[in-house]
Amino acid sequence: MSAQQRLQNISGHIHSSATTTQSPGLKKILEKNPDDIVITCATRTPLTKARKGGLKDTPTDELLIHVLKALKSKSQIDPSKVDDVCIGNVLQPAPGFAARSAVLAAGFPVSTAANVVSRFCSSGLLSIQTVAGSITTGAIEVGIAIGCESMSTNPDKPPPMSDMVMSHPVAKDNVMPMGWTSENVAHDFHVSREAQDKYAAMSHNRAERAQREGWSADEISPLTTKWVDPKTNQSQTITVDKDDGIRPGTTYEGLAKIRSAFPQWGGTTTGGNASQLTDGAAAVLMMKRSTAEKLGQPVIAKYVKSTVVGLEPRIMGIGPSFAIPKILELTGLTKQDIDLFEINEAFASMYVYCVEKLGLDLEKVNVRGGAIAIGHPLGCTGTRQVVTALSELKRRKAKVAVTSMCVGSGMGMAGVFVSEES
Repeated sequence: MSAQQRLQNISGHIHSSATTTQSPGLKKILEKNPDDIVITCATRTPLTKARKGGLKDTPTDELLIHVLKALKSKSQIDPSKVDDVCIGNVLQPAPGFAARSAVLAAGFPVSTAANVVSRFCSSGLLSIQTVAGSITTGAIEVGIAIGCESMSTNPDKPPPMSDMVMSHPVAKDNVMPMGWTSENVAHDFHVSREAQDKYAAMSHNRAERAQREGWSADEISPLTTKWVDPKTNQSQTITVDKDDGIRPGTTYEGLAKIRSAFPQWGGTTTGGNASQLTDGAAAVLMMKRSTAEKLGQPVIAKYVKSTVVGLEPRIMGIGPSFAIPKILELTGLTKQDIDLFEINEAFASMYVYCVEKLGLDLEKVNVRGGAIAIGHPLGCTGTRQVVTALSELKRRKAKVAVTSMCVGSGMGMAGVFVSEES
């Protein structure tokens, strides 16, 4: 079955579910039960340009320490109550050592364990799913889920594949540069350069407004770190308090002038309509509702469910167009039940395709901008999108968010969260 046929089959649910009344699925997820997996605190670092921005000299372990300290301070949780910290990461060479070391250095006791999970661009969401699963099974009571990536100190260099992989007609596509997969999506599904640049401009414009009007301020915990001036090679101490990848005043006309990054492959993907290489970390504190009540932790949101799908690696970008209908079907929700969608803008080609194919209301999608404007620290994004969605749900006095992303090597992931601060 072709990708197009599979997409038509799986997305039928999302288009046939239109309703003007509250669906049974929505009624169910809005219920409150003692065994609900809840989030009691959420925060993130600023996201800054890799090799240029304020966090370029802050390695993975220090990013982790910063975000752990920020979450501990913001939540006022007793560190001894935290059983495990799960970290989504992609590029750190020895992530387990960094994870455990950072947990201890951030002031958590030796009784707090640590682990690392990775599913490329969805690693942050996978960390949330992992902690939720551990709590549900009774393995732990309280956990922290983190997404973290220093793309400055850990460049993305995929290892060479074996002859067995390279001789397989589908597996070999996993060595294809991500930019080429963007061109495949644009070519196969007729996504124009014009549409990509218009969506990219919208991302920057929205992120600029959110930053200017202070919408994103409560997401961010500023941090003080060392930074080396590239001109003088002198180290200095700086405080980073905002995302620095946003380009104020971005226009479609300006983006349309940027040269193609892959003219030999298709020519629609550029440095202006693709996600930025970025450093950052995000974290959420999780436990059962009954535990939160016992510990005096305020519930800000409920984790409902997440899921993953697989698809052809060469068009990995359309992953959300499979994952979103699947998570809606699993939860009994319709797209009309969803107040906000956060879809990772890995490339404008996949962003345009997924939004238009699923028929999503653009006023509900990436309303504070996305990775094209603020960047995509690989392991961080899945958690960052949740932090952003919860903040925006609170601002809007809305309830339900779906977060989703495409995943390198041909996958998609999606999750559902309910705000309890509105």
